[in-house]
Amino acid sequence: MTATADRPGSPLSVLLCDDNAMLLEVLSEVVQAQPDLEVVGTACNGEQALRLAYRRQPDLVVLDVRFPGGGPSVARRIAQCSPASRIVAFSAYDDKGSIEQMKNAGVFEYVLKGASNRELFAALRRAAATRRGPA
Repeated sequence: MTATADRPGSPLSVLLCDDNAMLLEVLSEVVQAQPDLEVVGTACNGEQALRLAYRRQPDLVVLDVRFPGGGPSVARRIAQCSPASRIVAFSAYDDKGSIEQMKNAGVFEYVLKGASNRELFAALRRAAATRRGPA
């Protein structure tokens, strides 16, 4: 399966990665409700995330910073196995160290878990725009 951003009019494919099953379910429903976004998988640990990223080659990956397997480590490995994917960190932590670690791992956006859905969607779309280039 290939990423969808290359097909005009197709929704952006999104892989959601968080170890909180309830949050993952709610996040999946909220993202899936957007007409331009399509959830193509969910992962609750690093190995699942890498397997799905490799298989699905999603346009976007939403990745918990304190993810099992290490958020920065998983981000770097996803960037290797799915280089066109844009990673958006999703975190309860807003400390400078966490943000820098994720940015150094190749994350395009950093969103706090308390942010509004609108802020999350804006970050996803900004990250996707870097993938597709200027319109």
